[in-house]
Amino acid sequence: MVEKAHSITLLLNASKIFDRQIIEGIGSYLQSSNADWDLYLEEDFLTRLEHFDEWSGDGVIADFDNPAIERALSNTKVPVVAIGGSYQDDASYPNVPYVATDNYALVEAAFNHLRHKGIERFAFYGSPISREQRWAQEREQAMLSLAKHYGYECYVYRGHAVRAETWQYSQKRLTDWLKSLPSPTGIVAVTDSRARHLLQACDHLGFLIPERFAVIGIDDDELTRFLSRVSLTSVRQGSLEMGYQAARLLHKQLNGRLIKNKQLLVPPVTVAERQSTDFKAIKDPLVMQASHFIHMNACKGIKVDQVLDHVGISRSNLESRFREERGHSIHTEIHNEKLSRACQMLKETDANSGDIAQRCGYPSVQYMYALFRKHFDKTPIEYRQDSQPNHFEDEPRSSVIKVI
Repeated sequence: MVEKAHSITLLLNASKIFDRQIIEGIGSYLQSSNADWDLYLEEDFLTRLEHFDEWSGDGVIADFDNPAIERALSNTKVPVVAIGGSYQDDASYPNVPYVATDNYALVEAAFNHLRHKGIERFAFYGSPISREQRWAQEREQAMLSLAKHYGYECYVYRGHAVRAETWQYSQKRLTDWLKSLPSPTGIVAVTDSRARHLLQACDHLGFLIPERFAVIGIDDDELTRFLSRVSLTSVRQGSLEMGYQAARLLHKQLNGRLIKNKQLLVPPVTVAERQSTDFKAIKDPLVMQASHFIHMNACKGIKVDQVLDHVGISRSNLESRFREERGHSIHTEIHNEKLSRACQMLKETDANSGDIAQRCGYPSVQYMYALFRKHFDKTPIEYRQDSQPNHFEDEPRSSVIKVI
């Protein structure tokens, strides 16, 4: 049976990664169902909200984190599915089908990631209280609740709204807050963009990440990842699933089916772990200093002598300290850092093996292949296939050389 075509408006902001992934999830549902939808997505949809009642479409999927959108759709006669953040108070939910990112679960994933690293001091970098960012206050309350439950103190700083004219002032106040925190502290940022503020401030202050502050954000925004010298660990939201479920609920309504459970909470997908939380509970300040230098420079081809020059003590002294703290040599620390970076690139990027070998400081791709066979009993390509099943890359000719 051929379904009737429907005209659907998406009141979503395609400039935000969260909304873009929602849209992608909607598209995924359309491709897997028999829904025949004509989607209307306007870049500046906010300009026409006052006259939305004049629109003659069949359904709407809208971002209800924005109160203006919620108000504009309060009297609409067509089916609406709302998307937004979860609330601790059930009375805060709108009286329409609502697909929410689980704010408590997002913060819990970030908090537990830091806690399992052995961190025992916590802080939260949030946002100023605002009706447009109710989800930020929900995440702040979740952080405070979790810290209290596990018996930890939690330092909270909301900072200032991001404006060009007050940017320097805002960053100055942020650095003042960071200076007041004990070390080490694990900081959960309300979003990746706020996490980037932290990384920039720590860079200017010379504070080591993650040795002094381990930082984790929320969104797993690829743009933020590449704008910081230290790659950011982040909680990946279930945005694709939210979009899929929102489209499914709207499709049900268009087919005259009753929606019984109006709130659907979608948990986070995973914690994408990167450098900003690669925390090791190191007590020796010289080992900490050396480890940070290796962390930042291993892929530039540094040798043990350069680590010694940076720290300024004898090789025998630092080697002894390393074995006591880390259980291995300085050379092994450099080797492990390079191998870890290669594994991360194979998991998260489309770079070919030759590029990865070069960027991780290996003398040749053959050398990198030998290391992967030794450590993982597989080639880099096989390692990537296990991590990214849909990725395809030809083995280089040189990889057929048997390594003993």
